[in-house]
Amino acid sequence: MYSEKVLDHFENPRNMGEIENASGMGTVGNAKCGDIMRMYLDIDDEGVIRDVKFKTFGCGAAIATSSMATELVKGKTVQEALKVTNKAVMEALDGLPPVKVHCSLLAEEAIHAALWDYAQKNGIVIEGLEKPKEDIND
Repeated sequence: MYSEKVLDHFENPRNMGEIENASGMGTVGNAKCGDIMRMYLDIDDEGVIRDVKFKTFGCGAAIATSSMATELVKGKTVQEALKVTNKAVMEALDGLPPVKVHCSLLAEEAIHAALWDYAQKNGIVIEGLEKPKEDIND
């Protein structure tokens, strides 16, 4: 069913909360399952993610993937964070049941949405970053 890592990140989520005046904030959701993830990034002048927080409304797998995603991008450059895929999140959690793979996709989308917000606020283009399909804030 769930790996020990998934259970650990669900029961003891890392980096949960908000960042006031975040450099970038992205909110994504999946209407089918009702999971909503919001990711906050604090990015320094060199483009390094100093801090990252999340708030997730959803199942245990959604919380675990949000938590792991924050761990994977913290301390990374914007370009390195952009390369964190749903597959990387799943691998870091030692896998997810097939019906929960969408949670790892949401985590990847939340990172991208927060990076998109950061780019928009700063009038920059992040190579390889595409505009999010939808933003549930709109």
